[in-house]
Amino acid sequence: MLRTPAIVTLFIVSVVALYGANVASAFEPPAPTSSEASASDAASAEDAPVAAPASDASKRGVPKEATGGATDGATGSATQWRPIAILVIGMVLVLGLIIGLKLNAFVALITGAMVVSLLAPGEPAQRVARVAEAFGGGATKIGIVIAMAAIIGKCMLDSGAADRIVRTLTGLMGQRLTVLALMLSGFILAVPVFFDTVFYLLVPLARSLYRRTGKNYLLYLLAIAGGGAITHTLVPPTPGPTTMAAELGFKLGTMIIIGAVVALPAALAGMLFSLGLNRFMPIPMRSLSGQPEPSVPDDDDLPPFWLAILPVILPVLLIATDSILDTVAVAGSSSSLMAAVRGLFDVLGNPNLALMISTAVALAMLVWHTGLDRREVAQSVEVALMSGGVIILITSAGSAFGQMLQVAGVKEIIEARFAPGPGGTMDGLQVLLLGFGVAAVLKVAQGSSTVAMVTGSSMLAGMAAGQLPFHPVYLACAIGAGSLIGSWMNDSGFWIFAKMGGLTEMEALKSWTVLLLVLGGVSMGVTLLLATFLPLAAL
Repeated sequence: MLRTPAIVTLFIVSVVALYGANVASAFEPPAPTSSEASASDAASAEDAPVAAPASDASKRGVPKEATGGATDGATGSATQWRPIAILVIGMVLVLGLIIGLKLNAFVALITGAMVVSLLAPGEPAQRVARVAEAFGGGATKIGIVIAMAAIIGKCMLDSGAADRIVRTLTGLMGQRLTVLALMLSGFILAVPVFFDTVFYLLVPLARSLYRRTGKNYLLYLLAIAGGGAITHTLVPPTPGPTTMAAELGFKLGTMIIIGAVVALPAALAGMLFSLGLNRFMPIPMRSLSGQPEPSVPDDDDLPPFWLAILPVILPVLLIATDSILDTVAVAGSSSSLMAAVRGLFDVLGNPNLALMISTAVALAMLVWHTGLDRREVAQSVEVALMSGGVIILITSAGSAFGQMLQVAGVKEIIEARFAPGPGGTMDGLQVLLLGFGVAAVLKVAQGSSTVAMVTGSSMLAGMAAGQLPFHPVYLACAIGAGSLIGSWMNDSGFWIFAKMGGLTEMEALKSWTVLLLVLGGVSMGVTLLLATFLPLAAL
């Protein structure tokens, strides 16, 4: 059995060998141009013997390396397998740094991007610079959106807006539909707020309901977790879906609309699963290791419902309206009024501006309802940006890693082997299954759904460029569905659910892990159905 030093040595030797081969290839003399080749052929044509008739293989257009020339065949084989070797080295490096050395995902991804870039073709001087450029490009796409979403979530928590949304939903639906109210609360709040924060916010409500009823504690926890987990992976402006839309090249509003359409049936299926599991796995509420219960504010201290939900609804409406107007324009409506309205929402519906407007509303709500002074507001914003900044670094590094894999030629290899055929819907559906599988493998290997979505969409971005028989949003949904599969002890969400809920590791594996399998499977099924019967290929 190989020891760790031996594995590290083999890894370093492989990297150095590939890097040396690429540096050497960068200094090879360029191939003669077509005009130079023609002149050379013409000059030697008089002395050349009469060529033999073309073989059947050459008449059929079979590549030269496939019909003869051991040297050319070996070169073609090496060229074909080099991107695969670089992909394997990059993935092993990233997963090894995250799992083995327990490094932050940003450090692992940016290191992987750098190593892959050094191994990929190109001028030696550009191999480092292009990593920084790709990192900056990734931050350009999603940086403002994620930062603003972090501030909105923090303002909603500090002002009591999140509490107001939960209490209103549970009050409207009554005792019999409490589980549905909890699921919808998690579903809505996980759009602008990170999952761990949503779960922490709603766990006291689940514990309060158990004290009142004396039963269904696991059901309450699973309803909250199912609603929050599914929108976390499918509905922007959470980091994963936002980055997938940017990487696959379509509008954020389309991801919001289709993501919500896919997420809702999955959330309902998760709730039904939770109802069934609760009958066979009754779990009592336990104390949280001596931790004090979070304080519950009085109802009079909370903002009104319309104001509480405004920071969530406003950006969704602006961004979705922009996408809907674009769809109408594609359908052929060209009136002057429609053009003016579309021009207005091209500005207001820009995700960066829409989230900034919503952030201003959330900050105004925080100041108006709590009376915080400028210093306290600034401190609250700083705390939000610290958490959002880490997410921006991770997603941008993941984007750079994916782009370096494309530079290495991985995109062409994947396209050659898995690209959809000219008229095959089944071929396109196989691409969705590929995206689902890639994300699931990444999720099981390193634990983070966000990293799985960012890396998976970057690896498969080349397949979304006009080659699919349906809109690339479905590929994003398939990747998001796959990122739910296989949550276990390397996933922070697993521990959040177990520790904040007071469950043992085995209980969490039997409940949380299986719930996410249901969410991922159902959302993938809905994605396949929509891609088949509502392809949206013209958008």
